[in-house]
Amino acid sequence: MVVEEENDKMMIMEEKNDDEMERTRRGCSNGGPVVHWLKKLASEMHWSLVLGVILIYGISQGLSGALGRVGTKYYMKDIQKVQPSQAQIYGGITSIPWIVKPLWGLLTDVIPIFGYRRRPYFIIAGSIGVISLLVLSLHENLHLVLAILLLTSGSAGVAISDVTIDACVAQSSISHPLLAADMQSLCALSSSIGALVGYSISGFLLHLIGPKGVYGLLTIPSALVIFVGIVLKEPHMPNFQYRQVKQKFVNAGIAMWTTLKSQSVWRPCLYMYSSFALSLNILDGMFYWYTDAKDGPRFSQENVGFIFSIGSIGALVGAVLYQNVLKDYPFRDLLFWTQLLYGFSGMLDLVLVLRLNLKFGIPDYFFVVIDESLSQMIGRLKWMPLLVLSTKLCPSGIEGTFFALLMSIDNIGVLSSSWGGGVLLHVLKITRTQFDKLWLAILIRNILRVTPLFLLFLVPRTDPKSSILSTESFDVEEETEIEEQKNVELVSLVNNFDNGR
Repeated sequence: MVVEEENDKMMIMEEKNDDEMERTRRGCSNGGPVVHWLKKLASEMHWSLVLGVILIYGISQGLSGALGRVGTKYYMKDIQKVQPSQAQIYGGITSIPWIVKPLWGLLTDVIPIFGYRRRPYFIIAGSIGVISLLVLSLHENLHLVLAILLLTSGSAGVAISDVTIDACVAQSSISHPLLAADMQSLCALSSSIGALVGYSISGFLLHLIGPKGVYGLLTIPSALVIFVGIVLKEPHMPNFQYRQVKQKFVNAGIAMWTTLKSQSVWRPCLYMYSSFALSLNILDGMFYWYTDAKDGPRFSQENVGFIFSIGSIGALVGAVLYQNVLKDYPFRDLLFWTQLLYGFSGMLDLVLVLRLNLKFGIPDYFFVVIDESLSQMIGRLKWMPLLVLSTKLCPSGIEGTFFALLMSIDNIGVLSSSWGGGVLLHVLKITRTQFDKLWLAILIRNILRVTPLFLLFLVPRTDPKSSILSTESFDVEEETEIEEQKNVELVSLVNNFDNGR
């Protein structure tokens, strides 16, 4: 009997394998494994969610984010004609909507509109983006204050759509746990390809239609966000009790404050903030120098777009390297080396500004491509363990909102870095035409980049496989669900980081 049962099991397994091979063969014949994979996700998750991920991660955040980043740099430099230090400050202001990301998350979670939790927020986010970008594109002689307000509004639209699609992906991955990794791959792939395409065509489009024309073109991705809100499949909840909203906000606030007071949480948070805040951002000073300075490289718009596209490839390589080689190393050890390398990589900017690369016969264009790719790769290697560490600090029940709170703390660090860099450029009198002390700004930045090494004692010695918070009150089923949701949020926040750099 045992032998017969084993034979029956083997026959069943062989039939399943044959069926799987037949489905794969059919998928490949109908367009290849990628098309088969997308059809599989669409059939399990619903096609509207798969389309929404591609449109929002790939088009709205990836492609549009890349075009918007390069376009805004030229808009500030050539149309608003602001100084490098001012551009740094204004860039920080436009990132404020990402700092209040937990607020958007709470709104989508606890306040449905017309009985829907997600669809109306996509429509609102897309509408904000379309209106803001249209005014930026069509208005002649737009005042600087109004321009900053519109750019901030556009950033808020992207942040709201990002939080909303994060919630959709997390919810679907919990209901389909076997496809959670596939959804992560779809998010990361869409964002990476979108950013690469966006940076690659940014220089050509800026040369052809200018920054304002690019803003007009970017209304299309915002309109696609509205389209996602229209077609997304979501259950209707007509009898929602809005009286519970206030209590839910209060409960979430109390839970987050209680968690933050824990020593095992606030110490790593302090390190993460310091790691970003002390790495002063002087990218606008560098941008003005290598596009306008008489003794600089004077790169064209096409060159700048290509340089950024190579940087996005470097970031992708960093993520792959972390995933396949470095992900199991203890947090403190990995952060030591990545922070140290991050400081040393900044010395390449010093070599470029002092023109030492020309003395060694290395052309500016080739040197900057290497500099950008290495900087982005190391920056990603530094960011990834911090991101994983953040997932370990999230308590049960409010993991989604608390994770967004931790990312907001990091974004405050990025904002501090941008404003600190602007102050440094202003103090050293680095302007649109004066770059004599740019080398000193780079040197100060590089020294500050390694100072977080003295705060590494705040980071736990554990590795990514160990728990940091007490999990005694968790049951096995609850732990599994929490981990799945954190893993989904991990990818989306990697994409946010790319868009914000």
